[in-house]
Amino acid sequence: MKTESLIDMLARQAGPAPRALAARRLAPAVAGGLVLGVAGALAWIGPIPAELYADPGPWIKFGYAGLLAAAALWWVARLGRPAAPVAAPARVAGGVVVAMLLLGAAALLSVPGDERMDTLMGHSWLSCPVSVLVLSLPTLAGAFWALRGLAPTRLRLAGFAAGVLAGAVGAFSYALSCDELAPSFVAVWYTAGIGAAGLLGALLGPRLLRW
Repeated sequence: MKTESLIDMLARQAGPAPRALAARRLAPAVAGGLVLGVAGALAWIGPIPAELYADPGPWIKFGYAGLLAAAALWWVARLGRPAAPVAAPARVAGGVVVAMLLLGAAALLSVPGDERMDTLMGHSWLSCPVSVLVLSLPTLAGAFWALRGLAPTRLRLAGFAAGVLAGAVGAFSYALSCDELAPSFVAVWYTAGIGAAGLLGALLGPRLLRW
């Protein structure tokens, strides 16, 4: 019998790990990652002008990143508990992304045709995903630390979910310093940065989360 099959069988027999353990591991990891991400964004880029908060744009970014982070946190907590069902949090996280993409598409269609490309690309389309990814790294490290103290059996998926969580926290942090306001920009380029963090987590998961 392969080692992975044996671990999976034992995990199913053992049942889900206590929820409190996942919470105790993940709460400080996410809180610490958020603090470092926010501090990094403000020190590296600086805050957006206060008057921009009168526009819906910043609040859309905070709402998107915050809801996705909450869904991904639920997903990671489930993946850290052997035999715990994970379909519901995965669907919620996917639903948040789809909702943001639909909002971005609707907003873009409301813009005159000759302005759509400029609206979509903004002035920071290249640096935005990179910034989100960089600011996600403290949370990604913390989430992996938390998962190593739990019992994940689907290592690549756990790494991906941890990356999505980290990317959402990084996006929330970056929103404090990003003056792009268009929902279409957020839907594409923030999501690209979050996806990059998820991909990084999926690549590292089998290596760093192995029992």
